[in-house]
Amino acid sequence: MKFMVQMLSFFVIQTEGQESTNLSYKHFQTLDGDEYIDSEIQKFLSGEFSRIAKRKVDKNPAVEQAPTKIGRFIVEPDYGLDSNPNFNMFARMRAAVDKEEFQYACDDVVRAYLGTSAVRGGALIIVQAELENYSDDPFIFLLKCDFEQKIARISDEKSLVNQVEMAISARGMKSIMYPYMLEEGMVDEWELKIHQTSHARYFEDFLKFVTYEQSIPELVNDHVMGCVHNFVETNWPDETHEERQQVERDLELWAASEKRDIQEKWEPAEVVEAAEQIIQIKPEIELKFRIGDTLVKGKLADFGDNIHIAKLNGRYTVILEGDSFVFDKGFSPVELLQPEPFQVVAERLIHKQTEEEDDGLPY
Repeated sequence: MKFMVQMLSFFVIQTEGQESTNLSYKHFQTLDGDEYIDSEIQKFLSGEFSRIAKRKVDKNPAVEQAPTKIGRFIVEPDYGLDSNPNFNMFARMRAAVDKEEFQYACDDVVRAYLGTSAVRGGALIIVQAELENYSDDPFIFLLKCDFEQKIARISDEKSLVNQVEMAISARGMKSIMYPYMLEEGMVDEWELKIHQTSHARYFEDFLKFVTYEQSIPELVNDHVMGCVHNFVETNWPDETHEERQQVERDLELWAASEKRDIQEKWEPAEVVEAAEQIIQIKPEIELKFRIGDTLVKGKLADFGDNIHIAKLNGRYTVILEGDSFVFDKGFSPVELLQPEPFQVVAERLIHKQTEEEDDGLPY
């Protein structure tokens, strides 16, 4: 996958004084394709466009704050893409046919970028490039490199090192690619791809008219909370009912806790029914919990089938089923076990508490 640079504009964002909000920018140079090939920036960016295009991304990320996301332009019903200000911004850069026109379009982008929150100083590089052997319709790459701290360059035997005032690195580079390329040569003009390694969401603040799909944890949380609200409304239709208000308070505290206890409110069939709605979205969704000090990891789809939770003598038990039993590295005598019949283990557990109580009696 090779991208041919048509034009590139290089800007530097500088912080004036101690306030990060007091920013200015300077346009250093705009290059055409021939000038780019012979420039130092070509060596700096070598391979970056292909890496950005190939970087894996999911519409529904596995984690809430995924560094790489797919954004989609927002439009009102019955309106086209050209009604979206962010789309128009990229469209002007794509349509530019000479350096002057491209620089003017990029200037508008940089000014808009400076208006976002928590922007740090650094280099902002905007590139119009075509994918070799495919359509002539160009891509836009917006690249942000923050200034590196405490950078030194090896000097001579006397001074050893010289301080470099403004250093940037491709490591940790933030990027926007428009349009999003689903696979090589196949694009969607409604979507773009962003990558931001920092916790500060520069691009999401910058692209105010772009929306992003929910992450898998967010989707799961929404479905579970929807089921919870239906459960409350079904059992306590009267909103003023004192018991309903208490249940709602309890569930609110439960939902806000990072470590949550089992609630013992739903029958197994109700849990399986709620889980099926989530599994339809993401069949491989994980089920993870601790029983005592033991961590159990499996699939939500296996609950009620290969994973069972029960109570025995006032304590919790987890029953796991499987056709195979595999150990990781590191030997253990458990690997030599000849498993007992389930009924034998069940009987032993049932009588375990009685035996412990009898052992505690004085003779």
